[in-house]
Amino acid sequence: MAHSYNAHFIHLVFSTKARKASLTPQVRGELFPVLIGIARNVGTTPVRVGGWVDHVHLLLALSANSQVASIVRDLKSNSSRWIHERWPARKGFAWQDGYAAFSVSPGKLESVKRYIETREEHHRRLSFRDEYLSFLDAAGIVYDERFVLG
Repeated sequence: MAHSYNAHFIHLVFSTKARKASLTPQVRGELFPVLIGIARNVGTTPVRVGGWVDHVHLLLALSANSQVASIVRDLKSNSSRWIHERWPARKGFAWQDGYAAFSVSPGKLESVKRYIETREEHHRRLSFRDEYLSFLDAAGIVYDERFVLG
């Protein structure tokens, strides 16, 4: 019997609405495991999850039938609902409207894992906005800066 094999990895990045610094250490400490659970529930394998006060990074292994837009929708809606239930005073919390997803070759997984693990130190020197735009530039994505982080 023939088998199908795939190795599809994405580095997913999205921010809080208006890049509001809503993700305190306590929120991040509880949110990242929630994002891992949501990712598993939608049929992906979370490889690494991290982030900073205004955004998250997820390195995900996709299944053969994964749809990135559906995964992002489920991650954002379910985690936002969880934040509202866990912290009722954060009723204004929201994620940005968009996201960025970049394919990662299997040979680059370790460097992307390290990248995600060092976000706190990294963002003491570089803003999320500058990081996000550098990702888009490196990927050759054409964008209008006025609408990038809505």
